[in-house]
Amino acid sequence: MAQTDSNKAIQIELVAADRVVWSGQASEVVARTVEGDLGVLAGHAPLLSVLVPGVVEIHPLEGDVVRAAVGEGFLSVADDHVSVLSEDAVLASEVDAAAVKAELEEATSAEDSAAVLRAEAKLRLIDKAS
Repeated sequence: MAQTDSNKAIQIELVAADRVVWSGQASEVVARTVEGDLGVLAGHAPLLSVLVPGVVEIHPLEGDVVRAAVGEGFLSVADDHVSVLSEDAVLASEVDAAAVKAELEEATSAEDSAAVLRAEAKLRLIDKAS
C-alpha cells in the first residue's frame, strides 16, 4: 500500500530565544498565526507566517501530544520541515500555575497587553494539560 502524505513525518523545531524547546519527528503541528489556527501535515506548501501568543500542539510520531505556550514569533514551513520560532516558548511541564497567575496580574496592572496575551496562553496550556 502506498504511503499517503498524512502518514509521513515532518521535522519540527520549536525554538525559543535561549534554547531548543522541542525537536523531533511528528505527524502534525498546530499553531496560531495572525491568519488564525494553522495545521501543518507532510507535504504542506512552503509558508512563512507570523505567530501570535497561543498554544502550539505537536503530534509526535511516538508518545503523547506535546503542548507549548509561545509568544510572538514566526512559523516557517519548507520541505517537510517546520520551524516555530518565538522569543518566549515553554512546555506544559515547565509551567508553574501560581507564577503564571502572578505574571498575569502584574501584566494587567502594568497595562502590558503583549504580556497579558503571553500569560493567558500559558494559562490555556495549563487548562489543556489537566
